[in-house]
Amino acid sequence: MSLQVGLDLIGIFVFAITGALVGVRKQLDVFGIQVLALVTGLGGGFIRDVLIGATPPAALADWRYLSVPVAAGLITFFLHPGIGRVERLVNIFDAAGLGLFCVTGALKALAFGLPPLSAALVGTISGIGGGVIRDVLSGRVPVVLRREIYATPAFLGAGLVVVAYTLGLHAPWVAVTAAAICTLIRLLAIRRGWNAPIPRPA
Repeated sequence: MSLQVGLDLIGIFVFAITGALVGVRKQLDVFGIQVLALVTGLGGGFIRDVLIGATPPAALADWRYLSVPVAAGLITFFLHPGIGRVERLVNIFDAAGLGLFCVTGALKALAFGLPPLSAALVGTISGIGGGVIRDVLSGRVPVVLRREIYATPAFLGAGLVVVAYTLGLHAPWVAVTAAAICTLIRLLAIRRGWNAPIPRPA
């Protein structure tokens, strides 16, 4: 298994858990929870692959990409903790998924020959895409639209990978470090209440 596929599958798993946990909090049935797990885990990757012309998308070409979110949904359905802790777990797993997907999205975009800035943008979209779909389907305002620091750490993580790649640094630790930095910044933003600036009142 390549580093790209390995990080992809881990990212799908943790993002799928966030979708399933939101389904638990919304008191959906097992089918609804599985739907949210699937679209959250696979949505960002679908968007990424379509944008860079990697068709059919990996989720349709490799059985592992479908089985991982299904497993995550079932695990969450049977083993989820008390409802009072669900939101905190959603935030933790969402931050981890954001970090992993922004990195894998940028790496795959680079592998398909996109220029550095475009690859960083694709990585960012890959990171935030699944969460946006999850929130829309579950009736929540998407996190990326709620003043929260969300897309910025994704762009930073993707940008770090792109810069390292252009400098000839292709070692696995580069991707892992960039994902960890994105995740840490996102978690710090949640804990400290960091928000993006808004326009001053007229």
